[in-house]
Amino acid sequence: MSKSTETGERRTIRVDALARVEGEGALYLTLRKGKVEEAKLKIYEPPRFFESFLRGRHFQEVPDITARICGICPVAYQMSSCHALEKALGVDGEVDPGIRTLRNLLYCGEWIESHVLHMFMLHLPDFLGYESVISMAADHRPVVERALKLKKAGNAIVETLAGRAVHPVGVCVGGFYRVPEAERWTELLPTLKAGLDDMCDLTLFLAEKLDYPDLDQDYEFIALNPDDEYPMNLGPIASNKGFRVEQQEYLDVIEEKHVEHSTALHAAVKGRGAYHVGPLARLNLNAERLHPRAAELLPKVCDAVGCKLPWRNSFLSLPARALETVHALALAVDILQNYQPPSRCRVPIVPQAGKGAAATEAPRGLLWHEYQTDEDGLITAARIIPPTSQNQPQIEADLRALAGKLSKLDDEALGLRCEHLIRNYDPCISCSVHFLKLHVERLP
Repeated sequence: MSKSTETGERRTIRVDALARVEGEGALYLTLRKGKVEEAKLKIYEPPRFFESFLRGRHFQEVPDITARICGICPVAYQMSSCHALEKALGVDGEVDPGIRTLRNLLYCGEWIESHVLHMFMLHLPDFLGYESVISMAADHRPVVERALKLKKAGNAIVETLAGRAVHPVGVCVGGFYRVPEAERWTELLPTLKAGLDDMCDLTLFLAEKLDYPDLDQDYEFIALNPDDEYPMNLGPIASNKGFRVEQQEYLDVIEEKHVEHSTALHAAVKGRGAYHVGPLARLNLNAERLHPRAAELLPKVCDAVGCKLPWRNSFLSLPARALETVHALALAVDILQNYQPPSRCRVPIVPQAGKGAAATEAPRGLLWHEYQTDEDGLITAARIIPPTSQNQPQIEADLRALAGKLSKLDDEALGLRCEHLIRNYDPCISCSVHFLKLHVERLP
């Protein structure tokens, strides 16, 4: 529920608790004479200090600890930590191709369950005019039931491969503690094939039946940009505005800073400013690498939304997520149809002192980790840059643009439309408040 105050020609709109997002955040808007003076995504969830209490831990503890940062995308935290630590420990080049394939399969499971949760349970009610998926299900039961089946299939991939669906425990630096026998996938493969057909239909439903708000922004999109696959685990980091760097060079081009109104850091491209990570960035930078099942849908989706790539409207991240879900389902089917357990489930590792950084593509966008280890394999330093903190400045820029267009709406309607925009990014607020730098002043 939005609250507002009005003094003369100045309006202030507050939404003290954002709904249908993970974590605790608020919206604050001020307008004067129809122009937006200020737009803030105020994150007030307490910082969680993961980077601090990782120090002194053995490197093999890190994937299980970082998975607890987020219950929706724990795989992303595990994968980014594993890749970074493998670089620090000098075994990145020794990871078997079969292990890398299974890491993509694990990521498919997370993309499916997370994207479906966001698209159909958290965001679709905004477009169809319902306050929640519960009320929406009364009129759109078949859509909700199909979505629930898809989410269950994504969870099943994660559980089968990594031990359990939430905070999986089967991942380790160097690979997996064990890998499933081929028979474990027998029942799931037909479900994924049926889910792929369902998701193709649902993608066209989202493209054809929804009315996407008008918003055109000159975004700087940043995502992994591999040469030969759609980005999940590998590839340099690229921007549509002129850089392509190796993962360990990310801090050469972006920087983080504290802002007074948020317990999460804000990120910016050095010398430029806000940027956008997530499905829209991945699609715009990597559309030619989509799986053929998703690629054949892309022109139909573009026709339905009335816009060819590149998409410059953040609300179109919803059909972008849908296309990525088709991609993930199709890739999972391909992997399982040809599945043979790898010759070894993990790479043997001898602890050593080192430093490594890596990024993978969480459902919400680029997730970057950096670690230093000592000669015993203990963590001496850790740094995590999650996607939501990277998107925060761009969310605020979008809020300014959207609120300026809709300033004639009453306070309740304007606040709600701005909430829709924030939910569109699928912000994982708890992920973003992993760290807070304290400035201590000595008293005289």
